[in-house]
Amino acid sequence: MAIEAILSKNELDKYDIIELLKSDFDERNKLYKFASEIKSKYVGRKTFFRGLIEFSNKCSKNCLYCGIRRGNRNVTRYDLSDDEILKSVQFAIDNNYGSVVLQGGELENPKHTDRIESLIKEMMILSDWKLGITLSLGEQSYETYKKWIEAGAKRYLLRIESSNKELYYEIHPKDKLHDFDRRLECLKILKELNYQVGTGVIVGLPGQSLEHLADDLLFMKNFDIDMCGMGPYLEHQDTPLFKKKDELIPLEDRFNLTLKMISILRIMMKDINIAASTAMQSIDKFGREKALKAGANIIMPNITPGSFRDYYKLYENKPCTDEEADDCLNCMEIRITIAGDEIGLSEHGDSPHFLKKQNNN
Repeated sequence: MAIEAILSKNELDKYDIIELLKSDFDERNKLYKFASEIKSKYVGRKTFFRGLIEFSNKCSKNCLYCGIRRGNRNVTRYDLSDDEILKSVQFAIDNNYGSVVLQGGELENPKHTDRIESLIKEMMILSDWKLGITLSLGEQSYETYKKWIEAGAKRYLLRIESSNKELYYEIHPKDKLHDFDRRLECLKILKELNYQVGTGVIVGLPGQSLEHLADDLLFMKNFDIDMCGMGPYLEHQDTPLFKKKDELIPLEDRFNLTLKMISILRIMMKDINIAASTAMQSIDKFGREKALKAGANIIMPNITPGSFRDYYKLYENKPCTDEEADDCLNCMEIRITIAGDEIGLSEHGDSPHFLKKQNNN
């Protein structure tokens, strides 16, 4: 079926998605253009900033693909002080960021829960209750998620990484700490507690098929997510999955597949927020601009103090680790302008999809 015929459909089925993922150079450019038009119509040409604070690389998990996995002895562990975190938040406020993302390794204990709750409250006071706070802190209990949203957090990103249970266990150890069903249950809890819920997958994993990726997109559609963060798989030499590097498709193919995934998701879920991931820039120096043109509308400038950035490496060749927050801000402003968007300064940039659901309830 011609790509124009697929794009004219009201609903895409699995077969349609697979055909779009197979698209060649000319076809995929038509896909990106169509997704860009959908973006303009349903979420507008504003790109919203989420100031990213990678406050700790200490993690209890041992995911087989991740550079900060518990078992990696070659990484220097760090944990920003509360003052250092709040200084980064103040930078975001001073530079008219509407939102920040607090991201760290997955830890689950009362001390950690209480610390994050206290930080959220301090961040809200510091911003005169104007800041939008996104958390990306992994699997937690119902009670913990409840404490954090009541303290002032409003969004949560928990990537499913793969919606295929078999593939999930190809990239995670099979033990109590890495339970696919629990991760899925956490997403359901977040939804129940009325967070703006985000998830995402890794594109280009060893053993991953186009059928897997089509199912991932249908999973996100059926779960009715509010936002998405997904990117290409980039290997890290200090991980068990690195031994499968020879099974990987080329970097360029992983990049193009991710762009297609962004575009198809924009078509399927017209009014959600979709992030242009940093990993895209690791492959292509204009990667994030290309993601914005393909349908993304969120960028996360790194506002972590520069001296710590090199220690939060989930993958090799992470960009911008030698920069400070000011450098990253200037760079992002240029990138967004190149992509033909404007910056949504001093705005939360909430998911229109989420807001529509709220209004309908």
